[in-house]
Amino acid sequence: MQKLTNKEEEIMHILWKLEKAFVKDVLEEVKDDKPHYNTLSTIIRNLEEKGYVGHNAYGNTHQYFPVITKEEYRKGFMSNAIENYFGNSYKSMISFFAKEEKISADELREILDMIEKNK
Repeated sequence: MQKLTNKEEEIMHILWKLEKAFVKDVLEEVKDDKPHYNTLSTIIRNLEEKGYVGHNAYGNTHQYFPVITKEEYRKGFMSNAIENYFGNSYKSMISFFAKEEKISADELREILDMIEKNK
């Protein structure tokens, strides 16, 4: 799975939300730093080349749709992040969030309960 730029990822979130859309529909959903129509069209075509997006043609116009689900992307993204930033160690990742106070003891207990139930 190829890495996405921040703007490509933003566009994917819009396509996951809309499920299928023309470039003008996506442009309406972009909140900040709206790209020009042609720029957005190029970004979406790049997403298609990377295998994230497909399209249906209606004459000269294309309606785009996500080919990869948000869950598939999340799994790949998290696997890469854990491998690249935490040496493939989930323990290192959890301890990082604990040290940064981004996860509470109660949340850790919930995670432990989930692990125990899945055994």
